[in-house]
Amino acid sequence: MKKLISWLAAIVLAMGLGLIVPSSASAAAPYCGITWGSGAKTRDGEATAPRYPHVTNVRAGEHRCFDRLVIDLDGKLRGYDVRYKQFRGIGSGDAIPLRGTDLVITVNAPAYDADGDATYEFSNGRELVDVSDYRTFRQVAWGGSYEARTSVGLGVRARLPFRVFVLEGPNRGSRLVVDVAHRW
Repeated sequence: MKKLISWLAAIVLAMGLGLIVPSSASAAAPYCGITWGSGAKTRDGEATAPRYPHVTNVRAGEHRCFDRLVIDLDGKLRGYDVRYKQFRGIGSGDAIPLRGTDLVITVNAPAYDADGDATYEFSNGRELVDVSDYRTFRQVAWGGSYEARTSVGLGVRARLPFRVFVLEGPNRGSRLVVDVAHRW
């Protein structure tokens, strides 16, 4: 009996010191392996690009673990800034309300050509893409295009982890991709 009590006391002491941790309290694997974080993601402009590309389309898609926003360009992307902050018009500075938490995407690319003609046309600047049934996205809105920069506001369910990367193509174009996880 004394041995049983000694063993129980040793186990209780070890648990109290954190030497034995129940399996349910151990660190869980990240959701879908996502380890992106929610801090700002930026890339400086590339001076080697011969000209600024133009924004030609904004589209979205749903995936098993995240929602995806893609900005299509007709040339090599020169830089971007994606971060959680209040969404404002790029030329005016006026606040633009979004449904959900504001994730602001700024690309170093105008949405107009040398003559001032639009390279990306849309019917409703408050709803660039229909994301009404998405798990994470709540709204995609236009923030403007000014001084060779274009801003798109992405309303998301909460401040969730996201990643940003650039895909080359098709042809001489490129695509800015923003993935926002469904949860932490």
